[in-house]
Amino acid sequence: MSAPLRVLLVGHGRMGRMVAAVAGDYDVEITGVVTSGNASDRSTWPDAQVAIDFSTADAVAANARHLAARGASLVIGTTGWQRDEAMLRSDLVGSGVGVIAAPNFAIGVNIFIALAGRSAELLAARGFSPWIHESHHAAKKDAPSGTALAIKQAVEAAGGPVEIASTRAGHIPGTHTLGFDSEAEMITFTHTARDRTAFARGALEAARWINGRQGWFSMRDMLNL
Repeated sequence: MSAPLRVLLVGHGRMGRMVAAVAGDYDVEITGVVTSGNASDRSTWPDAQVAIDFSTADAVAANARHLAARGASLVIGTTGWQRDEAMLRSDLVGSGVGVIAAPNFAIGVNIFIALAGRSAELLAARGFSPWIHESHHAAKKDAPSGTALAIKQAVEAAGGPVEIASTRAGHIPGTHTLGFDSEAEMITFTHTARDRTAFARGALEAARWINGRQGWFSMRDMLNL
């Protein structure tokens, strides 16, 4: 029987705690947790084969460089840091580790994004105008969500510009609706997260997939979309 995959959790908010709660279902051993109390002293972080980062946008790049230097592959689920992505990718070229970064690790969401691009390709040329609405809990800091921006990118790559409307209220785990409207009819696609376990389970699947790989990947690569 093979040894469990050793994973370091970077961030211990809602998502970090959820990953820890379901890690046993994926034969994953959590070797340690990085919190606000030990984040500044990286020398104390335990070794791991893979690190799952659900921390803060400002910390992602520095954490990733440090962890890659230690030989840990990375699953980056934090949102709001994408302004640093091009530089970070450049810095990690040749590091020998793998990185899989996504604004949302839920399997259904990533298939939804792939379908969004294909739908835009089919409908935009026939006069359908796209729109996106996303809603999340009141404590979510970024708006629009990283997932909504990924849907927007997929639609615009295939069919032209689209606007995003955002709602922040209550305890909504996350709902994304993509619509295509024409003079005579409208089509809508909606993904609703019932709870955060879908994100945590997707991140753990990603951790198992990225272990042993080198390079920068997305969920499209993992799901072969």
